[in-house]
Amino acid sequence: MLEPSQNNELPPIPGKRYFTIGEVSDLCDVKPHVLRYWEQEFPQLKPVKRRGNRRYYQRQDVMMIRQIRSLLYEQGYTIGGARLQLTDAPKDGGAMSKETIQALRQELEEIVQILKI
Repeated sequence: MLEPSQNNELPPIPGKRYFTIGEVSDLCDVKPHVLRYWEQEFPQLKPVKRRGNRRYYQRQDVMMIRQIRSLLYEQGYTIGGARLQLTDAPKDGGAMSKETIQALRQELEEIVQILKI
């Protein structure tokens, strides 16, 4: 099991529109075969597939993967439990996870730095 603080050490998500499975693997510290497995287990995770069945993940997919990773590796949920958590999440008034808020805050701080230049 991973240390609870490890998710905070994940690299920031670059400002790209699409990411390959290798890039997402590095960004989320999850192996590509695990990402492919999670696609089967979590209906919310649907990367765009293009020529040759190549997967292209968008920013919301990367954030969803980080949330799944947090539920499974840090909070100790099973696959079924994490799936339930993600399905029940919108029912609680649209509350964002701590990880999502941190990611948004970091992105906004990067935008502020760009605008200051």
